[in-house]
Amino acid sequence: MQAVPHDVLPPDPFADDPDDPAKDLAAFGDDLDEPMDSQARTELLADLSDLAVYQALLEPRGVRGIVVDCGECDQPHYHDWHLLRASLEQLLADGRMRPHEPAYDPAPADYVSWDYCRGFADGVTATESAY
Repeated sequence: MQAVPHDVLPPDPFADDPDDPAKDLAAFGDDLDEPMDSQARTELLADLSDLAVYQALLEPRGVRGIVVDCGECDQPHYHDWHLLRASLEQLLADGRMRPHEPAYDPAPADYVSWDYCRGFADGVTATESAY
């Protein structure tokens, strides 16, 4: 990701404001001080590898990506293949996923769950090994 120089950003509207609403956010701290452990890194690399397989198998069949049920908001989140890959790669590189815009008016039928992908790939593997 390319960094934006501070001199081209708009001025901070709360600069030097003692009532800056963001000052209380510093109390939450930043959990990036803890590096990703080797098990989490291995699992993330496996997810990226699986994602490439799922995309190769399902994109030609019209599947646009993966839907994930969010435990925080109880809403489905639709991720196109490239967006999910970029998010996972960002997590691998920086230890966190950057915020992203949700899919605009997604067609739910165009997305499948991670479990569906896994089952589909297992079915293809089982079928091909039978021959």
